[in-house]
Amino acid sequence: IFSILKLNSAPGLPDTCASPQPPRMCGPDIQTPSAIQICRIMRPDDASVARNMIEEVGAIISTWHCNSQNRDRCVATLARVEHTDFLWPMCISEVAHISAEITYTSKHSVEVQVNVMSENILTGTKKLTNKATLWYVPLSLKNVDKVLEVPPVVYSRQEQEEEGRKRYKTQKLERMETKWRNQDVVQPVLNPEPNTVSYSQSSLIHLVGPSDCTLHSFVHEGVTMKLTDKVVGIVAARHCKTNLVTASVNAINFHDKIRKDCIKTISGRMAFTSNKSVEIEVLVDANSVADSSQKRYRAANEGGSLPMPQRLPETQDEKKRFEEGKGRYLPMKAKWQGHLEPQP
Repeated sequence: IFSILKLNSAPGLPDTCASPQPPRMCGPDIQTPSAIQICRIMRPDDASVARNMIEEVGAIISTWHCNSQNRDRCVATLARVEHTDFLWPMCISEVAHISAEITYTSKHSVEVQVNVMSENILTGTKKLTNKATLWYVPLSLKNVDKVLEVPPVVYSRQEQEEEGRKRYKTQKLERMETKWRNQDVVQPVLNPEPNTVSYSQSSLIHLVGPSDCTLHSFVHEGVTMKLTDKVVGIVAARHCKTNLVTASVNAINFHDKIRKDCIKTISGRMAFTSNKSVEIEVLVDANSVADSSQKRYRAANEGGSLPMPQRLPETQDEKKRFEEGKGRYLPMKAKWQGHLEPQP
């Protein structure tokens, strides 16, 4: 079992291979790695480890970049996980290669593209298993509620900056659209009918402990994503009466930080079903033991491969979410079919 970090240096710097330590700060014009890669052999207890490592490698390169100038020290915090594809499963004893690259920076955020490759160390066979885009914001170490400015990244082509700016505006609008729905509550229903939303909706309650947090006593975003994945699996299993795998994540928006000693409630419910897949919506509430403030996150996952029992919308709100899910599903299905077609 091993874990190494390979640094792909910025132009003008030699390639290095080192332990995960930040680059030496040597003046106002500090150069940081343009891309990094983490390698790790998969163990039996590494369920969902690829998702956690995706978040970690993005946080490393974002924090390095945001501290590349002489300024207030900061730590990059995950604000949004863009659409994530799970193309192939990662098997035990395979080596996971997680690479990250900064593709765009705005005034207060960093876009990171992450790819995960699996390698069979016996045959040397490699394949792309995961693709994800993540957005981070730098928070000051002196005041974690203060968002600092991000040093601009150097683009090799002008088109890269323009395309990145379009992606930034799109994700910002989608992120804002989820805030008005943060007052949604998943209410339990007594004796629900099979194949209804109420029948399969599920919740997990988790007390945030020290092992769930960063050095600043805020919950690590990877912990929230892992709990979300568990709830999604429970909802899908209740509805389909079989095992399922996550095929993609539409988006995860982190609207606020969760502190240590909070009680998290992760609730999932059906949003849409097709013939062979199901979309599940997830809410995360964080209730402080000391006060009554609540924080919610929103996620939408879709997965499956067997014929699905069709979801039966009952209320107007459920019918509306079904149509919204159908609108997301049809373009995604066309995209998947395009990937499956033989390449010339």
